[in-house]
Amino acid sequence: MAIQPVLQSLQRRSLHHTPQQRVPLLNSSHREEVLPHVPNAGGALIVNKVGWTGCPLGPLPTLIPSFSLSAKIDWKLKDNGIAHRTDRYSGSELAVRRGQPFGVSLTYGGNPPAVSSLTFTVETGSTAALQTKTRVAFGVTGSPPNNNWGAVQTAPAPGTMSFSIFSPVNAGIGRYRFGIRTGGSSAPSSLLGTFVLLFNPWLQGDEVFMPNNAEREEYVLSESGVVFMGSSNSISPRGWDFGQFQPDILDICLSILDRSLNHRRDAATDLRRRNDPKYVGRVLSAMVNSNDDNGVVLGNWSGNYSDGENPVSWSGSVRILQQWKSSGFRPVRFGQCWVFAGVLTTVLRCLGFPARMISNFNSAHDTDQSLTVDVYYDPAGNPLNMYSDSIWNFHVWNEAWFARSDLGSTYNGWQILDATPQERSSGIFQCGPASLVAIKEGDVDLDYDCPFVYAETNADRVTWTYDTATGQKKKIYSETKSVGQFTSTKAVGSFARKDVTNDYKYPEGSTKERDVFNKARGKLNLSTLEATSRVPDAPKPDVSGKFKVKSPPEVGKDVELVLLLTNLASAARTLTANMTAWSIVYTGKVIHEVWKDSLALTLGPKEEKAYPIKISYEEYQKHLTTDNMIRATAVCHFKDGNDAVVEQDIALENPTITLKVPGQAKVGQAVKVEVVFTNPLAEVVSSCVLLAEGSDLLEKAIRKEVSTVKGKESARITFEITPKKKGTKQLVTNFSCDKFKDINTFQVIKVVD
Repeated sequence: MAIQPVLQSLQRRSLHHTPQQRVPLLNSSHREEVLPHVPNAGGALIVNKVGWTGCPLGPLPTLIPSFSLSAKIDWKLKDNGIAHRTDRYSGSELAVRRGQPFGVSLTYGGNPPAVSSLTFTVETGSTAALQTKTRVAFGVTGSPPNNNWGAVQTAPAPGTMSFSIFSPVNAGIGRYRFGIRTGGSSAPSSLLGTFVLLFNPWLQGDEVFMPNNAEREEYVLSESGVVFMGSSNSISPRGWDFGQFQPDILDICLSILDRSLNHRRDAATDLRRRNDPKYVGRVLSAMVNSNDDNGVVLGNWSGNYSDGENPVSWSGSVRILQQWKSSGFRPVRFGQCWVFAGVLTTVLRCLGFPARMISNFNSAHDTDQSLTVDVYYDPAGNPLNMYSDSIWNFHVWNEAWFARSDLGSTYNGWQILDATPQERSSGIFQCGPASLVAIKEGDVDLDYDCPFVYAETNADRVTWTYDTATGQKKKIYSETKSVGQFTSTKAVGSFARKDVTNDYKYPEGSTKERDVFNKARGKLNLSTLEATSRVPDAPKPDVSGKFKVKSPPEVGKDVELVLLLTNLASAARTLTANMTAWSIVYTGKVIHEVWKDSLALTLGPKEEKAYPIKISYEEYQKHLTTDNMIRATAVCHFKDGNDAVVEQDIALENPTITLKVPGQAKVGQAVKVEVVFTNPLAEVVSSCVLLAEGSDLLEKAIRKEVSTVKGKESARITFEITPKKKGTKQLVTNFSCDKFKDINTFQVIKVVD
């Protein structure tokens, strides 16, 4: 073998950092003498034995040829891939699941050595010191080992030696170097190549084992999905392409682990802990956001995305992860909660976790662990951003499935992980894993971050008015039911919405729900008799009110509402209603006032009155954010009686686009795709751009530009896809122009041979 190709191979492999499970330490003076492999067209590796000094995955060693003995390894990529459900991963490197044997065959140029003289080695780590600490050596035995690394000879083909290689069910996940030597421990070794070991949800005994096959297909193997967004009264599905089996993604996911703070601070301990799904999941929740560690995605909720991508423009994880790597691991700009959750889903599924995205509507952000969230308005009806507590229209996080050996079997199953950087946990922005069972039962004293997650779906809301001139605040009401509504995920086997609210809490209004809430407050040493600011509950208001939307609100059209006010008292009430409307982002932060009005009226006993409201397109168009949300508020002051606050968050719908694939999709054959956008406005829209992506349908995301679309006219955009693999695939498109931002739609495509 020529030296130059060897050096090039070494340079490539020096970029890989490799994880490992807890193993006994070996003598630090032990040295393996290896030569990296060079892949050939058949998926086998040609190996020559040589000796050298130095680290094979670190700086280039000085090669000292010792002797030549050519060997060839066949990784049996197809057979192992099918057996381990890893045949969908791209590339020529073997990926297998822990605790399940995989087969290899060796062919020697001369007479093969005696089986009894063979010793296999597996090791990981980016330096010689780490490899010494993580190396495991094992010989060939007559029967499978008992949850250890081992090798058993199998029936060979003519001229080959075949083996089943066994790994422990609790082995660390990551990339392993696989070597062999003939003779004693001082004999030189040959590096046969590398393979990747993953969690195994198909194997009972693995902590990520999931017994339901349909759920495994959905939560481990599916590359497409939807995330639910909007508000509690207007929930919309948005397509997301996970793409965990696409080119480079597995290698990038391993790089995420190797660039974590834990690995940088203590690589040996980090490698040994990668057998533990709760540890790996917590590390990933920190690394998917860029805070603290230059992780994958930089969050931005400012509304200004001029130096990056608007978060709503992303339709999948692949482009984000590939950009993170190609930029030299600089954080990708920008993301918000569903982007963090989409990327984390990809990484979790890629590494073998069953995982899914969860959308929670009216999601509380409780910063002080009081399990209450305070909302403030001034007397004129303007919402105030006074404290760090808030209620998001929706928030998206993840659930990953695994056992909780630290808590006991009661808490096995779904565990909440959240990569959105909201609050620090143990000093860095990470969240979870919090047991879903613990959240429902109010066991907020358990690891990890249970009080924060519990509050997201269970906090009580307290509404106040605050006079900025005098500093006087007045408690209007507190209520228990608005936070944590329509908690949603994609249904197994379909793109329908599955409501999982009852997995997070007992039914609102039930005695059990209040008992659990008080239990949680008790565990946090909060008095069940205290409100947040230690003032008595305000009496119930004399008037109830609500906003009613007359017709589905759409961007480009006037928003028409009705304010309904009902006198609950048996006597007449005179009041003044100060009304405002503000553009907001989905986190509940107000951006700009778009409308205001006031009215004075008298309501007779038990009387209801309706007042029409119109917020014109001209009033809101310049201030509407890409979240397309407006908050309408009426603060009602009574001459005699108790004040009331009425509010409504209104989600405006973008115009729809149609996506059609009229022909039959077949592997390797181009098929036409047609996208149609109809401009609902009377004016021209410009700067129109269509982005499309889909795993196994497009090699990379495509971009199509349309200069203008006249008022009330349509634009028709066509392109071709060429499917690479059969099965159910998802094509996701995103259309933007100067008036309408990021209109997302998706199409499920059945690809046949």
